[in-house]
Parts: sequence; structure tokens; C-alpha cells
Amino acid sequence: MYSNRNHRFNSRGSHSNHSRGGRPSFGGNRPSFGGNRRGRKAVSFDPSMFIQKAVIEEQVTEEVYQNEHAFADFAIHEQIKKNLTLKGYQTPTPIQDQIIPYILEERDVVGIANTGTGKTAAFLLPLIDKVLRDPSTRVLVVTPTRELALQIREELVTFSQNLPIFSTILIGGSSISRQIERLQRRPAFVIGTPGRLKDLNDRRKINFAHFNTIVLDEVDRMLDMGFIHDVKRIISDLPSERQSLFFSATTSKKVEEIMQGFLRNPAFVTIKSRESKANINQDVVRIQGRAKIDVLHDLLIQDEFQKVLVFGRTKHGMERLTRDLDQRGFKVASIHGNKSQGQRQRALQQFRENRIQILLATDVVSRGLDIKDVTHVINYDLPETYEDYIHRIGRTGRADKTGIALTFVD
Repeated sequence: MYSNRNHRFNSRGSHSNHSRGGRPSFGGNRPSFGGNRRGRKAVSFDPSMFIQKAVIEEQVTEEVYQNEHAFADFAIHEQIKKNLTLKGYQTPTPIQDQIIPYILEERDVVGIANTGTGKTAAFLLPLIDKVLRDPSTRVLVVTPTRELALQIREELVTFSQNLPIFSTILIGGSSISRQIERLQRRPAFVIGTPGRLKDLNDRRKINFAHFNTIVLDEVDRMLDMGFIHDVKRIISDLPSERQSLFFSATTSKKVEEIMQGFLRNPAFVTIKSRESKANINQDVVRIQGRAKIDVLHDLLIQDEFQKVLVFGRTKHGMERLTRDLDQRGFKVASIHGNKSQGQRQRALQQFRENRIQILLATDVVSRGLDIKDVTHVINYDLPETYEDYIHRIGRTGRADKTGIALTFVD
């Protein structure tokens, strides 16, 4: 049995007493990825190379960022500042410090930033103020996943407490008739995913020309999920006079193509936090012919595996694993594309409230979500890219706490 008690994990790659196959080897050939993302073919690489790359990135010395502003310095409504204080916000993050002044000046903005940098507040705070100053302002926020849309809505509600801000969310898996009813009230903020927004536009229930402020969030993820045509359709229907905010973790030719057709003389802000934190201890677990579920079982029964996020490649595989773990007596739930929105939200809430020990997921939840106190991330199936790996393991080791990321290897 692989035992965390007898094995020291650390992100520098040192190992002792590895009970399932000895010291992982670093180096070698570049990882090769089988097939495209949509084909979901098996991947073939040694993930210890990911760990090595992450460790090298951690060792790069970063300059200490010197803030130019405090929240009190920003020309935003006093109630917003009070809400920030109640939420415990004290000092702006680098992206908030740099981008908020541009948005307040109604400039177009490009923010290149990883998840966890505070970009949601960076655009919500000045846009709430914009709506308060000009009630005719209508803001459209487009985001790749339902979970991220819900998270943005939650932050919006928190930041706009005791303020006359009405918002709605347009996502699949929820009642479209109820969403249509809420749209008829002309909410100041509409937060939605590309598929549902396109559906409502086709039904003539939403007119993108009515929005004079638009946020495209996690553009690289939207394109990666196949939403490029939906995004272009939304952009083509926007009014020419608008404020446009563009956020992406990475840039590519496709991302730049969207950017060029979307923005006018934008301010560029790049905040690249270290993608792999030193407080995430990374290692591999070599299966060596054992049944993967038995190896997982032996890990999950250990006391330190208190709140565990398990990632797999396919919806059916994660659903089958959920049933198998449930039959073995574990408190477990799953979240993936075949689940209804209600089911996904219930599973996330149970996990957040520690009513279940284990949440199984496909990569739909690997980006953007902030789930507190995840002790372990387990890559039950190999990630397809280094970026997927980083986003998966980034769900642990948050808020200055230590986490462990394990990757199963045959």
C-alpha cells in the first residue's frame, strides 16, 4: 500500500521509501499527447516531467510587487468599499491594483492572468461603480463554464450588498423560462455561458446590441472548449460604442484573433503568478499492475486524506468511479457535463461544507473555482496538457495552506 505516513512528499522532487515503485525519474523526452482534446484519446507521458517543470518555475525569483493603490484610493462608491471591508479585502492584488484605474477611465482592457489572481474583483468593482454612476449601463459577462458563472455572480452579490444592483445568470442546466423572465426586468449585469447566450439570442430573448459593456473571461478556456464561433457571434452583434474587457490566462493565435476584433486601443496588464506554488507538494503514485481503484481506496482510508478532489478524463469514467467508491462506503459525489446544474451545485456545496470527503470531476472544474481546504488533488487519469495539470493541482494549497497533488502512473 502507498502510505503517506511513510513517504515524504515535497515539490522539489525528493522522495524516500516509495512503496509503489521507487523514485520517479525526471527528465527524458518531451511529453507526447495522444490525439486532440475533443477526441479524448489516451495520453502518453511521464507526469514527473510536469513536476520537474513546475519545480523549476518555483525556483525563479520574483520581484516583490509594490502596490500603487489601496482600495480606499479608488474612486468607487463608499458602499462598495464598506462591502470590501466586510469581506476582508485589505490590499488590492496586482491585477486589481493595475486594472481598476483603467476600467474606471472606461478604457478597453486586456488582462493576461492566471486563476487565483483576483481578476473577478478587478472587473466587478469598477463595473458596479459604473452602473451606480450611470443606471443605463448594461454589462454582459461571458464565461466558459456554469461553475465560473455562478462564482462570478456570488462575488457580484457580495460586492453589491445594500446597493440597487440587479443581475441574472444565463447558463445551461437551469430553467430557461425563468431566465427569460429575469431578462425582461433588464438586469444591469447578465452573466452567462456562450451556449445559453446563443440559444436565448436565437429565440430573440436577449439582444447583445443593448449591452454597452462586455467582459470576456477566460477566453483561452472558451476557445479550448469549442466556443470560438459562439464568441464571434456575440461580438458581431455588440454595439460599436462599448467598453470591452478581455481576460485570458494564455495567449495564442486564436486568442489574439478574438482580441483584435473585440478591442479598441486597449490597456494591457500582464500578471503571471507562479503557476505552481511551493506549498503544493507534488508526486506520482505508480500503479504497477494493481487495480487503480484499489490504490485509490488505500489512499482515501488514510486519516490525512480529509478533503480530496479526484480528476479523471471522461464523464462516464468518473460516474462509474463514483458508484464504485460509494459502494465501498466513501462519502463521494461527482461533477461533470452529464450532470444537471442542480446536481452539480449540490455536489459542490456538499464538498464545500465537508458533507462529503471526495469530489470526482472532469476538467470542467479545474479552472477558476475556489474551494477551501482541499487537502489532496489526485490525478486518477493523466491530464492532457501541462496547463491542465497546473489548473488541476491549483485547487489545493490555496490561501497559504499546504496541499498535496498526486498523479497515478501505470
